Order: sequence, then C-alpha cells, then structure tokens
Amino acid sequence: MLFNKAFAEHATPWQLYFQDTATPIMEGIVNLHNDLIFFLIIIAIFVLWMLIRTLMIHTRANNPVASNVTHGTAIEIVWTVTPSLILMMVAIPSFALLYSMDEMVDPVITLKIIGHQWYWSYEYSDYLANQKLNKSINYDSYMIPEEDLELGQLRLLEVDNRVLLPVRSHIRAVVTAADVLHSWAVPSLGVKIDAVPGRLNQIGMFIKREGVFYGQCSEICGVNHGFMPIVIEAVNLKNYIDWINTKSLV
Repeated sequence: MLFNKAFAEHATPWQLYFQDTATPIMEGIVNLHNDLIFFLIIIAIFVLWMLIRTLMIHTRANNPVASNVTHGTAIEIVWTVTPSLILMMVAIPSFALLYSMDEMVDPVITLKIIGHQWYWSYEYSDYLANQKLNKSINYDSYMIPEEDLELGQLRLLEVDNRVLLPVRSHIRAVVTAADVLHSWAVPSLGVKIDAVPGRLNQIGMFIKREGVFYGQCSEICGVNHGFMPIVIEAVNLKNYIDWINTKSLV
C-alpha cells in the first residue's frame, strides 16, 4: 500500500457533494450536474414567484369578479415550447457525456473483474504470472474484518488485496459475475457498471492523478452485499511496472 488515508477518496460523514474527481468522465458528470442545478434553481424561483403572484392576485379582495377566460393559445404555446427548449439545451451535453462514457480509446491494460458472493476477483489478462502454466495474474479481494483493521484504515472499505492501476493510461475494465447480479462502482472515477452472470460488460477509465479510491458493490446481491468493497490504488507507471514484475515472479 503506497498511500495512506490522507490521499484517499472516500465518503465522509454528512457529505452532501461528490467526492473529488480523478477521471475526465467524472469531471464531466460533476460539470453536467452543476449546469442542471443552475437551470433547476432558475425554474424553481420562477415557479415560486408565479405561485406567490397567483395567491396574491386571485383572492376575493383583489379580484371579486372571476374571469371567464378558461385558456389562452399564446400562454399554452409558451409553456409548451419553453420546457422543450430547456430539454434540448440539457440533452446536447448529456448525450455527449453518455457517448464518451461508452467510448473505448485504445486501452493499454485490460482488467477483468468478477463479482462473487461476496468478494471480487481481479485478473490482469495482459500479463502472465506463470510462463510455463500460461496463467495470467489474478487474485481475490476480500473486505478486512473490523477486528483486523489497522490504525487509520476505514471500516467496511478496506480490502486485503487492492487493485493497482497506472495513472494517465487508458484502461479497459471487463466486468462479469459468477453467481448473481453485482455492480462495480467507484464514485471518484465515475465508474458504475453491472456485473451480470454469463455476460461481459466493459467500461473505459483514464485516471489523471495518483491516490486511493474507494467504492462498493451497488447492486443488492444478498445478505453480505454491504461487505464487498472496492479499493483502487492509482500509482505512477514505474511503480505499476515494479508491482507487475513482483506479481509475475510469485
């Protein structure tokens, strides 16, 4: 473990906003969220103003004679066209973000992820741990029980075997499950993908900075659903190569 808690990205008590971003995709998600909140605030203020004005004007004291007008063509056109224009403004950046999330840019590393009840298995398919047996690097990752935690480690989030990935490299994660539905999710990386038995799903990652990023299974998968965390440790390329060489010699 090359990093301690000070470099970790994880949920904190009473947290109301996103974790710090570490990938371009997560940056896009946060920026889209902020843009949508701007529109929502404007709409909420306008609707609140309309309700207050309606309550003030349409009272017996201010308007003793009720109007006979039941509808107006102009106002109906306005309140139909305006939301449509707002949706079009929102759709353009959201579609661009959705397509970029599915885009796979010449990955240099393929990480295979398998969900089990209740732990994760990881396989680095590009490297051989044993040349004679033609076996790739693979290992299981279990949550560390609370009684075995060391000082500074996070309850329900630490694992015995972290996933090491290099920064500034295009990575392809191939996700599946061995038994039931799981979901591999790491908020700081903007990753959340279902692990489906008998099916391979894939997602791309490009981690921009070093650090430790925590996630958890986000699909209710059984009694121990809350006890299969994910820990990604992003390191520089040299440390990653050294780690791969160490794993290959085991």
